[in-house]
Amino acid sequence: MSEHLLICPGCDAKNRVPSTRLQQVPLCGKCRAELVPSEALTLGGPKLDRLLANETLPLVVDFWAPWCGPCLQMAPVFSAAAGDMSGQLRLAKLDTEAHQAAAARFGIRSIPTLIAFHHGKEVARQSGALSAGQLRQWLESLKQS
Repeated sequence: MSEHLLICPGCDAKNRVPSTRLQQVPLCGKCRAELVPSEALTLGGPKLDRLLANETLPLVVDFWAPWCGPCLQMAPVFSAAAGDMSGQLRLAKLDTEAHQAAAARFGIRSIPTLIAFHHGKEVARQSGALSAGQLRQWLESLKQS
């Protein structure tokens, strides 16, 4: 039986979860928070680093800014996708205005930019706002790779 290592969005504790339980709303062993919430996580630089260093579930980060029109337009689409992909991919958002060092470290030149990571390594990047269909297609391609 395969398992995933997940970082709790509430307390940052490491949790091992069998792959078969990812769709069953697993809870953190320490604080009882949902480990696979149906909404996108909100990240800062240190939280992103912890996820990249420890998680085995693929992570897709939306690098955005509150003043960016296309980012705001894509936000509900990204949030809906987080619910649809819960347990398959972890979706998260990082505000590049508030966390400029993290944005610079990943070479974010335009926003919104989506970066997919697996086992801490970048595996795909997409710049520009996507429609719901385009985002779904891109996320589905990540599950297959």
